[in-house]
Amino acid sequence: MKIQKRRSAPQAGQGRAVVTSWEPLAEWYDGWVGNEGSHHHRQLAIPALLDLLSPQPNEAILDLGAGQGVLAPYIAKAHAQYTGVDASAKLIQLARQRHGNQGRFLAGDVRRLDTLPGLRAGAFAGVTFLLSLQDMDPLAHVLAAAAWALAPGGRVVIVMTHPSFRVPRQSGWGWDPARKLRYRRVDHYLTPVAVPLKSYQVNTQNGGIEGVSRSFHRPLHSYINELAAQGLWLNALNEIPTYKRSRGKKQAEAENRANSEIPLLLALRAVKMG
Repeated sequence: MKIQKRRSAPQAGQGRAVVTSWEPLAEWYDGWVGNEGSHHHRQLAIPALLDLLSPQPNEAILDLGAGQGVLAPYIAKAHAQYTGVDASAKLIQLARQRHGNQGRFLAGDVRRLDTLPGLRAGAFAGVTFLLSLQDMDPLAHVLAAAAWALAPGGRVVIVMTHPSFRVPRQSGWGWDPARKLRYRRVDHYLTPVAVPLKSYQVNTQNGGIEGVSRSFHRPLHSYINELAAQGLWLNALNEIPTYKRSRGKKQAEAENRANSEIPLLLALRAVKMG
């Protein structure tokens, strides 16, 4: 989760306090994701991640931006060892309540993994970002931490909304009546930008705290080049369309064609060079 705006108290033995806009939004986010992940998690994102990760028995897997730990049961089912890290102490608490018997969960700054108890350099066969990397900044610091945690030959797997087609507030669907064609409109792409998502207000004894969560749009080359800069070499890339289909509407055929051709998610796998 994005590190910014608000400081959450650290829990015993969990490293330093973290500033995160997701802490005051934890209940809202949990209402969307739920115990097992949203429909997009279950139908698209988690299968795409597992396909590239292919967790093996006894492997150590580190999930960065773990949230409520929805990935933990899938890693446990593969008989691998799961560790989840998130900046939001509230989300980590929910993860422990729901999946505490399927892995360990740490509240902390994913950019400073070396400050968290029990984490060692080169200790993990896999590092994952499940719909989380686009909420983290700076990218170089996050991927450097991922590389620090990986053993030589280990892989990092990233699943995110496709940065080429799904730019928050800067892209959308359009309809061409002459061609009877649904198309994807992209108004902004090459320039990185922090996009405000959901505002929050927290009442305290000393007044209110206001802020907003943000997503960080970056062009595709930013991710690939930064992975390479950290010694993480791309060896797989999948583009995943939505599972949704329209029925009965006048434009249903065109919508379904566009949905099957223009991807919703991007999944990447990169390997740490020895």
